[in-house]
Amino acid sequence: MTTLTHFDAQGQAHMVDVAAKAHTHRVAVAAGRIEMQAATLALIESGSAKKGDVLGIARIAGIQGAKKTSDLIPLCHPLAITRVAVDFSLSVAGEAPAVTCTATVETVGPTGVEMEALTAVQVALLTIYDMCKAADRGMTMTGARVLEKHGGKSGSYKENAAK
Repeated sequence: MTTLTHFDAQGQAHMVDVAAKAHTHRVAVAAGRIEMQAATLALIESGSAKKGDVLGIARIAGIQGAKKTSDLIPLCHPLAITRVAVDFSLSVAGEAPAVTCTATVETVGPTGVEMEALTAVQVALLTIYDMCKAADRGMTMTGARVLEKHGGKSGSYKENAAK
């Protein structure tokens, strides 16, 4: 079993020293979804939600969330992010009504961007909730996870390959 890196020998939390780690191109992709009533999904799809362009605002919020990750997660390093892409897909007929968010984050540096990708997804989903809560307070955010990551000493990870 791998040891937890955010604790020192005395068990106290600390920020991992990444000074000696190689600067490599690092990419992480995360996803999650928000499930809702069909009528709420129709509002999002039509662009007629009371607060405006739900997915456009959620995209910007997700990008902003990725950039602010180290302000939210105490032991995350502030990173020079080189790219954030936040994309959405709407469920199709026969599926439960939902919006899936996928975030891709890249950097060239000594530590990965998995936390930034996860934060982008969660902030985007929270924004969708905020913008649509007047129509549907029962929305549920679910399935937030890292789909893949590349770069760094530990190599690549793909969700399906790990199971």
